Amino acid sequence: MEHIELFFKSIFIDNMIFATFLGMCSYLAVSKKVATAVGLGAAVIFVLAITVPLNWLLDVYLLKDGALTWLGPEYAQYDLSFLSFIMFIATIATMVQLVEIVVEKFAPALYNSLGIFLPLIAVNCAILGGSLFMQSREIQTLGLAFNYGVSSGIGWFLAILAIAAIREKIRYSNVPGPLRGLGITFIITGLMAIGFMSFGGMLTGGDEEEATEKTAVIEQIEIKNDAIEIAKNETEITE
Repeated sequence: MEHIELFFKSIFIDNMIFATFLGMCSYLAVSKKVATAVGLGAAVIFVLAITVPLNWLLDVYLLKDGALTWLGPEYAQYDLSFLSFIMFIATIATMVQLVEIVVEKFAPALYNSLGIFLPLIAVNCAILGGSLFMQSREIQTLGLAFNYGVSSGIGWFLAILAIAAIREKIRYSNVPGPLRGLGITFIITGLMAIGFMSFGGMLTGGDEEEATEKTAVIEQIEIKNDAIEIAKNETEITE
């Protein structure tokens, strides 16, 4: 259940584009054609699926405060968390270089269409954001970290695929002159973000039940306190 909840939450509720607006440069620049958007989206999914678990391992066994206890008790006091950015970016850059080599070898047309934006995945905010969110949310297991990486990539993929499909259609629409290009793209992105906000109620059932239980407990405590106060007042009157 935890994996399913994290999967859907990362795609629809905490979508990298529509919730945090990370990776907007590539999202706007490479979303003119669906084919190009699919290629870049697939590359982002792959990079996130690899780098988030790898960075989870680095964080748990190397960077966190006390992570080096596996080397011996004398290393328990070391805290290398200040190296998180450097280590995360190094991991991401390595995997992006691998993706670039593979795409250039097996899909040269896609490689040419993506242009400079394929190597720029290394500095894509969404890629680094996935690892930093994984760290800040204290994801517990390697499996959940892999799940989070894949689902975050799928969310970014769906966002760029949707806007690319819309932009291909509105190319032949009667858009007012001042709004053509990035203007109408920003407006559509904002409307899509509002639409994705409606998914926020998908996974709140447990929270509502928990809140209801807490409210009931508080009411019972207040009733007991009132009864105690009444009893004290009656005792004082009797005396």
